Amino acid sequence: MSDPARPTLRSATPDDEAFLARVYVSTRPDLEALPLPPDQRAALLNLQTRAQEQQYASNYPGAERLIVELDGVPVGRLYRWQTAAYQALLDIALLPQLRGAGLGTWLIQEELRRAAALGLPLRLHVEQSNPARRLYARLGFSVLDGQDMSGVYVEMEHAPIQG
Repeated sequence: MSDPARPTLRSATPDDEAFLARVYVSTRPDLEALPLPPDQRAALLNLQTRAQEQQYASNYPGAERLIVELDGVPVGRLYRWQTAAYQALLDIALLPQLRGAGLGTWLIQEELRRAAALGLPLRLHVEQSNPARRLYARLGFSVLDGQDMSGVYVEMEHAPIQG
């Protein structure tokens, strides 16, 4: 990361909901580009934001919803969940102006260190066409065996790092 500022993580609060929605919307240019009147587009984005949050809550009970901050300013989100067998990186998203600067890589490496300290592998799901999949591969994640590779998503895992 070129910026010497170290990010911090804190638990999301109800006051963060608008920010979390803004981060989510920034990851969905496909929906923002739909030829809809502004009020309908806003309603669709709101619906999709709520649906994603509900999906995380129902499928990953007790997941940590964290706000990524730089110098006390919210710049992204990181959601993680832990089982006895693995730690899952459910979601990592940064505001557009901070993407590509190494912050995401730094956060993933911190999650790898955290999982290793627990003796757990780190798992994640990623869309097959998402450019982040290459980043995950560079960081040592591999596709879990036995998956239907014709699906939209692929599950990847990084074995616990040593040392």
